[in-house]
Amino acid sequence: MCIAMQNESHGTVSDAAHGFGALIIGDEILRGKRRDRHMARLIEVLAARGLALAWCHYVGDDPERLTCTLKASFATNDIVFSFGGIGATPDDVTRQCAAAAAGVPLVRHPEALAILLEKFGDEAYPKRVLMADLPAGAEIVPNPFNRIPGFSLRHHYFLPGFPEMAWPMMEWVLDTKYRHLFHPEPQADGSLLVDDVPESRLIDLMQEVGAKYPRVKVYSLPSFTPEGQRVELGVRGPAEEVAQAIEALRRGVDALGFRWKNAP
Repeated sequence: MCIAMQNESHGTVSDAAHGFGALIIGDEILRGKRRDRHMARLIEVLAARGLALAWCHYVGDDPERLTCTLKASFATNDIVFSFGGIGATPDDVTRQCAAAAAGVPLVRHPEALAILLEKFGDEAYPKRVLMADLPAGAEIVPNPFNRIPGFSLRHHYFLPGFPEMAWPMMEWVLDTKYRHLFHPEPQADGSLLVDDVPESRLIDLMQEVGAKYPRVKVYSLPSFTPEGQRVELGVRGPAEEVAQAIEALRRGVDALGFRWKNAP
């Protein structure tokens, strides 16, 4: 059974409602044979452009589950980077699942075919050429590493699992197609470490600061140390407002009588 994601819509991404998501695909990730590096890199790449990752899903190579996940993701207005499973081996099922989720057939993409034939010649047949079979309506995402392309479909960008290929492709997508979404204001993150305090004692303060500075997000991250409980209390958003909001948090914690220090 497929579970729908939020922000349901179809077609072109609008400026009014969008988020950035990631799909990390492959049994090798879920079984611990490989360690995912894509999510951390995507967070860095987005942050450098004033953007943020809204969600990330890990999915194995099970066609039914992957198709269901993609169908739900296609139903959102999110811009999604998908990593892995677009090769020609039997365990690479992302191309087929994307087509099934979109309700379109796999077709041999002429531009992808031309690239593969130019690169491999007659050795493209009979197996490598399968990488040119893409969902109908897909567009090419260029691969500067070895030229074997990824593809896009419905504001989703399907990239190889290899970081040396996927990461420059990801940056190309952002810089070519979504520069208008880059955040013009410098973003910042500031936080305090508050000792010996239950989170519940900070809720009113968090709500007060959040209401006064609506463009910042107020967060808390509890942890336990040998000395007792500690809460990292912070804000992130436009740099100028973060500076004001973190000062409001300092004053509020002082008023509550708890010890704090600036987080490193």
